[in-house]
Amino acid sequence: MNVRTARESDAAALASLADVPASVIRTQIHDRTVRVAVEPSDGPTDDRTTGRREGATPSPVEFETESSRESVHGFVSFDAGRTSVFVTSLWGSTQAIHRLLDEPISFATVESMPVETVVSPDRTSCIEALLATGFEAVGDGPAFDGEPTKRYRLAEPGDSTRNDSSST
Repeated sequence: MNVRTARESDAAALASLADVPASVIRTQIHDRTVRVAVEPSDGPTDDRTTGRREGATPSPVEFETESSRESVHGFVSFDAGRTSVFVTSLWGSTQAIHRLLDEPISFATVESMPVETVVSPDRTSCIEALLATGFEAVGDGPAFDGEPTKRYRLAEPGDSTRNDSSST
């Protein structure tokens, strides 16, 4: 699985994974750092479970690029504030989420900052990936559209105790 910088042409595929309008994704691509986990469509596909709807097992989103056909397995968007790196979106297969978390964690390590995110409690696959990567639940997050969230934090992203057993 390769991770690359998102392009505006990825918006429809990423919107499909996150179940949001493509315009929301385009804004993220322009305003934040967004990375995409992809494989050539004829390449191996291991885990197809997304955090979007627990129990659902949708296939990765396939789309045409200038040179080939790719399967999108997930994406992460993040930005840096004054005191932390904040993951604003994290969607995809369990394997992709583990791999994509390396992106904001690597940035945070260089900047000596913690990494934070908020996740809906029903996104158990995403939460499991966060916990396996060393994040800790640190309380309630803000409600979005009336739905509660939980706040997760990786205080020392350079810590060697991260569980990378799921990374390939």
